[in-house]
Amino acid sequence: MPTSAEVFGARYKAVAAGQTASALGPDGGKIGDVLEGILVVPASTSPGVVQIKDGAGTAITVFAGGAGSVSNLVSFPLPLGGIKSEAGAWQITTGANVSVVAYGRFT
Repeated sequence: MPTSAEVFGARYKAVAAGQTASALGPDGGKIGDVLEGILVVPASTSPGVVQIKDGAGTAITVFAGGAGSVSNLVSFPLPLGGIKSEAGAWQITTGANVSVVAYGRFT
């Protein structure tokens, strides 16, 4: 899967497990980018945390993960409703055993 691509005007980016503050967008992202949602892809029934961050802001946990936090390895969506960045590029941090596909309007 490509790491960043465009589908019908929206972009998506795959973020592997164990990444810290991976910026969304082919050019690194910027203020005004829109994060529509995240597809969480667990690799075990004890996946790590998934966090988002708006530029240099404080990280926000959108999936806590942890032992037994999922009962199977089925991917699941976390719709975010089109939140707009106010401080810089959207960034995603993924813990062990969890990757994501983020989608939205990134620059």
